[in-house]
Amino acid sequence: MEQKVIRELSTAELYERLAEERIQLTKLKLNHAVSPLENTNKLKIYKKAVARFETEIRKRIIEEQTKK
Repeated sequence: MEQKVIRELSTAELYERLAEERIQLTKLKLNHAVSPLENTNKLKIYKKAVARFETEIRKRIIEEQTKK
């Protein structure tokens, strides 16, 4: 998911999507531990997506704190 699209999401949607991405990443890691994945790049993609969501959430928290 592109950063441009992530910025357009509401905060509630960000938390929801973050939870979904983390679940998917965990499932992929478990599947990869049992039997190797055909496309291990999926792990990399999900890790980056989780990091992007976390970064945007953190950015919004900092912006709220500086406005006060």
